Amino acid sequence: MSDSGFDMGLEDASQAGVYGVGDGDLGGLAAAARDAGLKVLRIDLEECADKRTLLMRIGTQLDFPPGWSRNWDALSDALRDMSWLPANGYALLFSQAGDLRGASPADFDTLLDVLSEASTRWAEDKVPFWAFFELPQGGEEDAGDEEE
Repeated sequence: MSDSGFDMGLEDASQAGVYGVGDGDLGGLAAAARDAGLKVLRIDLEECADKRTLLMRIGTQLDFPPGWSRNWDALSDALRDMSWLPANGYALLFSQAGDLRGASPADFDTLLDVLSEASTRWAEDKVPFWAFFELPQGGEEDAGDEEE
Protein backbone atom coordinates (compact mmCIF):
# COMPACT_ATOMS: atom_id res chain seq x y z
CA MET A 1 0.00 0.00 0.00
CA SER A 2 1.34 3.41 -0.88
CA ASP A 3 1.07 6.69 1.02
CA SER A 4 -1.75 7.65 -1.34
CA GLY A 5 -3.82 4.77 0.02
CA PHE A 6 -3.70 2.38 -2.91
CA ASP A 7 -1.10 0.39 -4.77
CA MET A 8 -1.09 0.65 -8.55
CA GLY A 9 1.97 -1.54 -9.05
CA LEU A 10 3.94 1.27 -10.66
CA GLU A 11 7.18 -0.16 -9.29
CA ASP A 12 6.71 -3.30 -11.44
CA ALA A 13 8.86 -2.84 -14.56
CA SER A 14 7.21 -5.81 -16.28
CA GLN A 15 3.88 -3.96 -16.31
CA ALA A 16 5.26 -0.58 -17.39
CA GLY A 17 4.45 0.81 -20.80
CA VAL A 18 2.48 3.49 -22.62
CA TYR A 19 -1.09 4.21 -21.54
CA GLY A 20 -3.87 6.68 -22.19
CA VAL A 21 -5.69 8.24 -19.23
CA GLY A 22 -8.60 10.60 -18.89
CA ASP A 23 -8.57 14.35 -18.41
CA GLY A 24 -7.64 15.18 -14.84
CA ASP A 25 -6.03 11.79 -14.04
CA LEU A 26 -2.40 12.93 -14.22
CA GLY A 27 -2.40 14.50 -10.74
CA GLY A 28 -3.34 11.24 -9.05
CA LEU A 29 -0.87 9.33 -11.20
CA ALA A 30 1.90 11.76 -10.28
CA ALA A 31 1.24 11.19 -6.57
CA ALA A 32 1.10 7.41 -7.00
CA ALA A 33 4.30 7.43 -9.05
CA ARG A 34 6.13 9.48 -6.42
CA ASP A 35 4.84 7.06 -3.75
CA ALA A 36 6.30 4.20 -5.82
CA GLY A 37 9.70 5.93 -5.84
CA LEU A 38 9.60 6.99 -9.49
CA LYS A 39 10.90 10.24 -10.93
CA VAL A 40 7.88 12.09 -12.28
CA LEU A 41 8.45 14.12 -15.43
CA ARG A 42 5.68 16.25 -16.93
CA ILE A 43 5.49 17.22 -20.59
CA ASP A 44 2.81 19.70 -21.64
CA LEU A 45 1.57 19.06 -25.18
CA GLU A 46 -1.03 21.82 -25.25
CA GLU A 47 -1.13 23.27 -28.78
CA CYS A 48 1.74 20.99 -29.81
CA ALA A 49 1.13 20.38 -33.51
CA ASP A 50 4.36 19.07 -35.02
CA LYS A 51 7.51 17.02 -34.50
CA ARG A 52 9.77 20.05 -34.07
CA THR A 53 7.71 21.47 -31.20
CA LEU A 54 7.22 18.04 -29.67
CA LEU A 55 10.93 17.22 -29.56
CA MET A 56 11.74 20.68 -28.21
CA ARG A 57 9.24 20.28 -25.37
CA ILE A 58 10.40 16.80 -24.45
CA GLY A 59 14.05 17.81 -24.53
CA THR A 60 13.38 20.86 -22.40
CA GLN A 61 11.16 19.17 -19.83
CA LEU A 62 13.46 16.16 -19.46
CA ASP A 63 16.51 18.44 -19.39
CA PHE A 64 18.31 16.57 -22.18
CA PRO A 65 22.04 17.22 -22.32
CA PRO A 66 23.14 20.15 -24.49
CA GLY A 67 23.70 19.41 -28.15
CA TRP A 68 21.25 16.52 -28.52
CA SER A 69 20.01 16.15 -32.07
CA ARG A 70 16.30 16.81 -32.29
CA ASN A 71 15.25 13.72 -34.24
CA TRP A 72 13.53 10.42 -33.47
CA ASP A 73 16.77 8.42 -33.17
CA ALA A 74 18.24 10.90 -30.70
CA LEU A 75 15.01 10.88 -28.68
CA SER A 76 15.10 7.09 -28.57
CA ASP A 77 18.73 7.09 -27.45
CA ALA A 78 18.10 9.69 -24.74
CA LEU A 79 15.02 7.91 -23.36
CA ARG A 80 16.91 4.63 -23.13
CA ASP A 81 19.78 6.30 -21.25
CA MET A 82 18.56 9.00 -18.81
CA SER A 83 21.96 8.94 -17.04
CA TRP A 84 21.66 12.68 -16.34
CA LEU A 85 18.42 11.98 -14.39
CA PRO A 86 19.24 8.90 -12.30
CA ALA A 87 16.21 7.31 -10.66
CA ASN A 88 14.71 3.99 -9.58
CA GLY A 89 12.14 4.40 -12.34
CA TYR A 90 10.38 6.99 -14.45
CA ALA A 91 6.83 8.21 -15.04
CA LEU A 92 6.41 10.57 -18.00
CA LEU A 93 3.11 12.41 -17.85
CA PHE A 94 2.00 13.99 -21.14
CA SER A 95 -0.79 16.51 -20.61
CA GLN A 96 -3.10 17.66 -23.42
CA ALA A 97 -1.88 14.83 -25.67
CA GLY A 98 -5.04 15.04 -27.75
CA ASP A 99 -3.69 18.24 -29.31
CA LEU A 100 -0.72 16.44 -30.87
CA ARG A 101 -2.78 13.37 -31.73
CA GLY A 102 -5.27 15.50 -33.64
CA ALA A 103 -2.76 17.78 -35.36
CA SER A 104 -0.12 15.21 -36.29
CA PRO A 105 -1.25 11.59 -35.91
CA ALA A 106 1.94 10.23 -37.54
CA ASP A 107 4.18 12.06 -35.06
CA PHE A 108 1.94 10.94 -32.19
CA ASP A 109 2.21 7.30 -33.30
CA THR A 110 5.98 7.56 -33.72
CA LEU A 111 6.27 8.99 -30.21
CA LEU A 112 4.24 6.06 -28.84
CA ASP A 113 6.58 3.63 -30.60
CA VAL A 114 9.71 5.34 -29.25
CA LEU A 115 8.33 5.37 -25.70
CA SER A 116 7.23 1.73 -25.93
CA GLU A 117 10.70 0.70 -27.08
CA ALA A 118 12.27 2.69 -24.22
CA SER A 119 9.96 1.02 -21.70
CA THR A 120 10.88 -2.43 -23.02
CA ARG A 121 14.58 -1.58 -22.81
CA TRP A 122 14.30 -0.34 -19.21
CA ALA A 123 12.29 -3.43 -18.23
CA GLU A 124 15.31 -5.56 -19.20
CA ASP A 125 17.13 -3.85 -16.31
CA LYS A 126 14.06 -4.15 -14.05
CA VAL A 127 13.54 -0.36 -14.07
CA PRO A 128 9.93 0.81 -14.52
CA PHE A 129 9.47 3.32 -17.33
CA TRP A 130 5.91 4.54 -17.76
CA ALA A 131 4.37 7.04 -20.17
CA PHE A 132 0.84 8.30 -19.54
CA PHE A 133 -1.00 10.40 -22.11
CA GLU A 134 -3.90 12.58 -21.07
CA LEU A 135 -6.48 12.01 -23.82
CA PRO A 136 -10.11 13.03 -24.18
CA GLN A 137 -11.17 9.35 -24.37
CA GLY A 138 -9.04 8.48 -21.35
CA GLY A 139 -9.30 4.87 -20.28
CA GLU A 140 -11.69 3.98 -23.09
CA GLU A 141 -8.83 3.90 -25.57
CA ASP A 142 -5.23 3.18 -24.56
CA ALA A 143 -2.67 5.46 -26.14
CA GLY A 144 -0.45 2.56 -27.14
CA ASP A 145 -2.77 -0.32 -27.84
CA GLU A 146 -3.63 0.38 -31.45
CA GLU A 147 -3.39 -2.60 -33.77
CA GLU A 148 -0.88 -2.40 -36.57
